[in-house]
Amino acid sequence: MAKNSRNQVVKRVVVAGGGTAGWVTATALVRHLGPLIDITLVESDEISTVGVGESTVPTFRSFHNFMGIDERKFMAATLGTIKLGIEFRDWARIGDRYIHPFGLLGKPVSWMADFHHFWLHARAKGFGGDLGEYCLEWVAGEANRFSHQIEPGIGYAYHLDAARYVKFLRGLAEPAGVKRVEGKIQSVERNAESGNIDSITLESGARIEGDLFVDCTGFRSLLLGQALEVGFDDWSQWVSTNSAIAVQSISPHPPQPYTTCFAHKAGWRWRIPLQGREGNGIVFDSNHMSDDEARAKLLADIDGEPTIEPWLLRFKTGMRNKTWVKNCVALGLANGFIEPLESTSIHLMMTAVTRLIQDFPFYGCHDALVNRFNDKSRQEFEHIRDFIIFHYHQNERDDSEFWKGKRAMDIPDSLKERIDIWREDARAYQMPHELFRVDSWAMVLPGQRVMPEGYHRLAAMMPHDELRQTLATMRKDIADRVAKLPTHAEFLKSYCPATP
Repeated sequence: MAKNSRNQVVKRVVVAGGGTAGWVTATALVRHLGPLIDITLVESDEISTVGVGESTVPTFRSFHNFMGIDERKFMAATLGTIKLGIEFRDWARIGDRYIHPFGLLGKPVSWMADFHHFWLHARAKGFGGDLGEYCLEWVAGEANRFSHQIEPGIGYAYHLDAARYVKFLRGLAEPAGVKRVEGKIQSVERNAESGNIDSITLESGARIEGDLFVDCTGFRSLLLGQALEVGFDDWSQWVSTNSAIAVQSISPHPPQPYTTCFAHKAGWRWRIPLQGREGNGIVFDSNHMSDDEARAKLLADIDGEPTIEPWLLRFKTGMRNKTWVKNCVALGLANGFIEPLESTSIHLMMTAVTRLIQDFPFYGCHDALVNRFNDKSRQEFEHIRDFIIFHYHQNERDDSEFWKGKRAMDIPDSLKERIDIWREDARAYQMPHELFRVDSWAMVLPGQRVMPEGYHRLAAMMPHDELRQTLATMRKDIADRVAKLPTHAEFLKSYCPATP
């Protein structure tokens, strides 16, 4: 890629594709760079949103704060509910249950060793209770309670209706200056000299020129993948689930403040509680389960009556070799996809567009800027990839060839190292770019029955009576605070009742 001169000002931004990725991108760009750039979003009403991304992670809140979005209005408009974590059922073994909560464990006992080391020492001495009892979000989730009015604050994300979310964002972006053009993309024109994209042409014949193009065309990746011929790194040797069937249903009970993931013989099933309905889906490996079998299992297992016909999705876990090439950046499914187990797809869109705003190429797409962007994108994807692989690989199930194969497969060296370090002495670590931090690994590793052989011996220096009292006080403090909270349903009714 040739370096661009500083007189090649990037002013015209074309977002190719709508859906969650397109409107997240357009809304963020116009809210933060609106006076500096012109934004055109191209989408077709004939192409529907994938629409299963109804579960988020806490960084979603940070992004909304970054964009100045009113939480009440957002939740009311999208049937929003609170998500304190993810419940896993039948993963390591049939009958197992644990929660990956969105919060910290305990309180700092020493800056030299994480809290879980002190819990492990207490456990070795026969006291201390369950690790989840030291997490406010776990205890609140189990009690089905939530409120903002708690100190210290509680960590949470959202469940939302994806189609309503797209409409909500469009309602913010267009009045702020985003120009929407209706139509399907027919062709992409590249500059013969530079190789950059000059314009896209729609089926109507309309030609839309731009200086920077953001590919949000979904799995088709019309710009980055097809026009620029950027290859795809296929990770299905580790994450082989490649299909999902989704359906919405009437909710027969009040919404719980967490997502539930039920493992089955060829993958897993999700249940996402919204205001007035539930989002349901089954994720499966088509080599181990047919579409008809998956559909029948989904409909047999959901709690309420379906409200629409189930729909089938095909996907492949992996990512493009590069996220940014020439004057084209791919966001969302156009760049890559990691199956939805830990609800990371929208997170990856939001971090990518935040980084694009930070690294916006006002004076051209020069090598250093693009390389930095690509490196960070790959680091984010690979870290999340490893976290997902871990859930599948670390199992003790013998009920199907799918699970036996996952247990026997080779895993990336980066994940193997992380598991080995934990097994040795319960060390969990995090890098600045990682979504899942020490507390997440410390909850999920034991949840998948990976118990360490040792722990930081600093914990043994604390007198047993003092440690016992400290831990008991922590548990009681959390339990007392949760008991004073309203139920999740009460909170929703008073704070953000769904709008028609």
